[in-house]
Amino acid sequence: MTHTRGDLFDPVFGADELAATLSDGAWVSALLSVEAALTRAASTFGLVSPEHAMTVTAVTSRLAEPGGVDIADLGRRSSAGGNPVIPLVRTLRSECEAEGVPASAVHVGATSQDVMDTALMLLARSAGRIVIDDLRAAADAAADLARDHRETPMIARTLGQQALPTTFGALAASWFTGLDAAAVSLEQTVAALPVQFGGAAGTLAAVHPHGLAIADALADELGLARQVVPWHTVRIPIATLAAALGVAAGAVSKPATDITLLASTEFGEVAEDTPGGSSAMPHKQNPVAAITARAAARRVPGLVSTALSSMDHESARATGAWHAEWETVTDLLLLAGGAAHRLSSSVGGLRVDADAMSRNLTLTGGLILAERVTAALSEYTESAHDIVTAAAASSVPLDQAPAITEHLPPSTLRDLLDPSHYLGHAVDLVDRALAARPTGGHR
Repeated sequence: MTHTRGDLFDPVFGADELAATLSDGAWVSALLSVEAALTRAASTFGLVSPEHAMTVTAVTSRLAEPGGVDIADLGRRSSAGGNPVIPLVRTLRSECEAEGVPASAVHVGATSQDVMDTALMLLARSAGRIVIDDLRAAADAAADLARDHRETPMIARTLGQQALPTTFGALAASWFTGLDAAAVSLEQTVAALPVQFGGAAGTLAAVHPHGLAIADALADELGLARQVVPWHTVRIPIATLAAALGVAAGAVSKPATDITLLASTEFGEVAEDTPGGSSAMPHKQNPVAAITARAAARRVPGLVSTALSSMDHESARATGAWHAEWETVTDLLLLAGGAAHRLSSSVGGLRVDADAMSRNLTLTGGLILAERVTAALSEYTESAHDIVTAAAASSVPLDQAPAITEHLPPSTLRDLLDPSHYLGHAVDLVDRALAARPTGGHR
């Protein structure tokens, strides 16, 4: 698997802040947090003494500090058992025994999957909040643009061709409504991330009759949702998170793609505030933030597919499907979050060239308003569609075609061919979308 993680590419793809939240060190810290919380939860029901629970918590805090655990060595020792929990628990027990705590006070009633799954939920919660913040920042910036340009005419393009007049505000409204919806979906998903605690085979036999209560106490200790039953082989939480991140990446891709198109030399309708240059061509002003947002988002669907195709966990522990999730979900968070971060930079500093939009509205000589002319002409002749089609094919301006001017006077045609007079509900749609936001426009 190709990772986003690394000092070279994380800043390029917007994942530099998330990288620290999802680093190998963060993984180890999350695993230790789960172990400490489990010991405290077990102490609530007399399975561990309160004093020992305090010592375990202190030791895990010490090990979680930078350099507390040799991560490279932990990784090497993880290969034998197929996950890092096994050697990490050995280390934790050894450190705790040196302070008078029995091995039985650590990893009480748990199996490696309980700790790995719950740690992943902790990481997803922390990283997910950053992704949500960046989605909202991008949406807020787009809402500002929509409000500021609710009446700025521009051409709407369909299938790569000029279609009808719209406003830039209406386009920006499509951006922020998608981003807002993605943020809400992801927020709901993150809030519902549950603890996982099932023991060796999902029956909590090692801590019977306290298993269900310990599971709830563990969730409360960590601030995660309580599980109904162990979900060690029913991977709905993982799949739901992956799907929400996939939707978020898709919501980012829409405005990022529009910006790269509108910033092209031929259109010149928008530009990023700090565009990137070229190593070979001094004149280039590349919309790099939008480009790298697209690049990060493009890698997300394949990882979503991996997460969804790994849901078939056989029996009481999967042989490979579970293991395939750890880096997949980590990279999903990095990529979707990085894409959102780069988009927020792009939209937040976007410069809109209303003059260029106005010029582009005139490129067809009025043909973009053929629909409107046809409707007006149809009041005088049943051949309106054929007449306008023939005029358009002959490259004769619609206000000069004899078959049209025969019925419609110049003043009427001037009104019909004014793009600002055929915006439909573009302005209304902007206002409606802004009003539906809890805070309306951002500013």
